[in-house]
Amino acid sequence: TVLRTLAKDPKYPEFGKGSEKRIANLRKLVARCAKYGIRVFLYMNEPRAMTAEFFEANPERKSFKGSHQGEQFAMCTSHPEVRRWLRDSLEQVFSQVPGLGGIFTITMSENLTNCASRNHREECPRCKDRKVGDIVAEVNQTMIEGMVKGNPNAEALLYSWVWPAEEEASIVSQLPKRNCRIMAVSENRMPICRGGVKEEELDYSISIVGPGEYAKRLWSLCRTNGIPAMAKVQACNSWELCTFPYIPVMDLVAQHAVNLANEGVSNVMLSWSLGCCPSDNLSVYRDLLKGEMSSDGVLNRLATRVYGAEKAPRARQAWKAFSDGFANYPFSCATIYLGPHQWGPVNPLYARKTGYRATMVGLPYDDLDAWRNKYPGETYAELIGKVADGFAEGCRLMEGVSEKKELDMFRAEQMHFASCRDQALFVMARDRGDVEEMRRMARAELERAKSYWPIVRADSRIGYESSCQYFFVPQDVLEKVLSCRQVLQGLDQIQTGM
Repeated sequence: TVLRTLAKDPKYPEFGKGSEKRIANLRKLVARCAKYGIRVFLYMNEPRAMTAEFFEANPERKSFKGSHQGEQFAMCTSHPEVRRWLRDSLEQVFSQVPGLGGIFTITMSENLTNCASRNHREECPRCKDRKVGDIVAEVNQTMIEGMVKGNPNAEALLYSWVWPAEEEASIVSQLPKRNCRIMAVSENRMPICRGGVKEEELDYSISIVGPGEYAKRLWSLCRTNGIPAMAKVQACNSWELCTFPYIPVMDLVAQHAVNLANEGVSNVMLSWSLGCCPSDNLSVYRDLLKGEMSSDGVLNRLATRVYGAEKAPRARQAWKAFSDGFANYPFSCATIYLGPHQWGPVNPLYARKTGYRATMVGLPYDDLDAWRNKYPGETYAELIGKVADGFAEGCRLMEGVSEKKELDMFRAEQMHFASCRDQALFVMARDRGDVEEMRRMARAELERAKSYWPIVRADSRIGYESSCQYFFVPQDVLEKVLSCRQVLQGLDQIQTGM
């Protein structure tokens, strides 16, 4: 939410318009969720930046104008008036909505909030000589104070996203020991080596099983200061493959859950902006027993409950095949955001180089250099091919175990990875002028798209992701069929000299 849309303040008449309706709806939502034992938390990325016109309204506003990004300027939280507004606004919201669970804060992210949030604090006369950690701690302290005034039982979940590592100890030491928990991405900054290429995890991953040293260090600081620790994970899907409700890599998910339990971390956020669909993946975290030291127990219980005692062993073999294959994913931050993995068989083929650059979780085009990032093209194709092979084996083992709709979804996921491999091979063949290889890959993509279409048509979950909505719909698969036919026709004309 955006705080200025929920709270009124006499000093800022432009804030809070329509807030009565929003507060009334929030009360209804909190009451509905309470029936099922669910608490509602408000995502606080605050205070949001304002345009120059806001600060020009009067001298006091000018006095807390902070660093800028584009055409917006921070409401400088080093100024006591901004902290007063932040504290009072949260108190107002939590006083008006009984039972509201708490807040979830990010103090350094994409949005400009405090002057340190986008690393431009040197532009602000109040913040330029302050440490980033002191600003971050102060903002969180202020929001917690307002929340607790409105509801003494509410909790703040503080996300440590890009907090400066050298200042983490200082930040944690300044935070209250009550009403808050500190959260770190479990697998963040973990080193990996796949296909001989060294990389470091950034953002979120299922193929990389945490926790890593970065998260462990922060959780150790939490224990020293008496503050509960939390882990941020991706339990169901990730940007490695976001256009499906879940990825059936249960061995990887279960090992991560067990590792967290053995680390003494029992509070977990199971997804970020991506969907987190009810699935066996979520059941892993629910079914994990206290003190369980390996993943075998939880996976055996889960397989038996879902598929029955007779089919459980084969399901376990399939989950392992999916997991072993997925562990080869050619992970990099660029790859997960720019690659064709979200589109798979739907991404068109281009017989001539387009020159278009892949866009972030958008259109991958034929930009293989962006897809592969550090990985050589052949290595990228080999690794994603190993993922496809693992899924092919998992699907084979799931025959007669899974119901048709579930098995078809797993087959569609396999097609995504196989398509990524073949698209990469097609682009490399095109760039070296290998017409026969281009034809072979185009035929494979054509047949794959034809097989993919009825699966997508029958399952509206495929192609959808909660923050981007539909990446593709069945009609887009038919366009891929036409794309492949056009490419093949053009290649035939080249070969015959027409």
